Amino acid sequence: MKHINRRSILAGAFAGLAAFDRAEAAAQSNNAPISPKDNLKITRLETFLVKPRWLFLKVHTNAGIVGLGEPITEGRALTCAEAVKEIEPYLVGKDPRRVVHHWQAIYRHAFYRGGPILTSALSGIDQALWDIKGKALGVPVYELLGGPTRDRVRVYAHGDSVEALRAGMAKGFTAFKTGPAKKRPSRYIETPAAVEYAAEQFAELRHAAGKDIDIAIDFHGAISPATAKLLIKALEPHQPMFVEEPINCQEHDIMAEIARGTFLPIATGERVFTKWGFREVLEKRAATVLQPDLCHAGGITEVRLIAGMAEAFYATIAPHNPLGPISLAAGVQMAASIPNFLCQEQVSLGEGYLKKPFTVRNGYLDLPSGPGLGIELDENAMADKIGHDWRNPESYDADDGAAVDW
Repeated sequence: MKHINRRSILAGAFAGLAAFDRAEAAAQSNNAPISPKDNLKITRLETFLVKPRWLFLKVHTNAGIVGLGEPITEGRALTCAEAVKEIEPYLVGKDPRRVVHHWQAIYRHAFYRGGPILTSALSGIDQALWDIKGKALGVPVYELLGGPTRDRVRVYAHGDSVEALRAGMAKGFTAFKTGPAKKRPSRYIETPAAVEYAAEQFAELRHAAGKDIDIAIDFHGAISPATAKLLIKALEPHQPMFVEEPINCQEHDIMAEIARGTFLPIATGERVFTKWGFREVLEKRAATVLQPDLCHAGGITEVRLIAGMAEAFYATIAPHNPLGPISLAAGVQMAASIPNFLCQEQVSLGEGYLKKPFTVRNGYLDLPSGPGLGIELDENAMADKIGHDWRNPESYDADDGAAVDW
């Protein structure tokens, strides 16, 4: 038997550590393109319009790593692109891995802070910086946020008709969102017929879907408080998953009053920006379902903080996303990393935009395993989708021609 002494034990231990270090280095060389200590600098920001109404961002670096983001306010794509261009001189030459530092600098160094344009530009940049950091380290963004809290992410589709609902269910969706059915733009004070029609049409969706399917309803903030209360009361027997923006999204006091008057969950947040905006919603108990949009509310950095605030108020997060697959990818990373996630909105799983689109299975998406946001754009498939001139719809009262909400 070979004699074993202290020196040989230490030698063996150090040899084992050296082997572990070599294995770790080899793994990093395979998964992470650069070392955390390597020089990494932003070289330029590139935006491009993408059909149907999106704005994509690429943040380029000297290491060849490119981060993706969506810095868009619907209907103001060119304005957002210009806002990104104005931020570019600050970022060029800086290390993209200091994500939160850059968020603070971009937000606080603008004397006029926040608002839909500036916060949307910041949101898309933030997504891209997290994408770069994850790619540089060879891990998904959710690993940088503490690791996954769940194994898959529930998503919902849009279904404004029985046919659309059934088609979505055939594709694997188990949750949907619709709007209140109407024959004309809503009036400030509605007729009993209009309220009854909206309730009857929702009842048809409920009947077609059954009670195991979730159906939310979105008032789009276009309903007056008095009519919203009538609509909610009429919808209560059919138990929508939540009622989104029952009134103007800035009226948090009245929204809180509505929330106290119904057992249905009230949702809001797509037009609320940053932790400061959501603080008021939570403090006033205006909603129990928060819907921050990762392209508007401040990106991944800020929505993670909003989710933490919401958890303290026993509120849940259902990220808003009527946009593209980069936005969806950011939302999935967020959903994977927070404990109080409800459901993720989507309108595109990335077919025709991503090399590997998302796939719905039994109402859920699997967590992406790729680094960063876990997606790659399919430049060839996107070639015929570059450029658009999308504008917000214009709605007018059918009787007197006055401008109304859409």
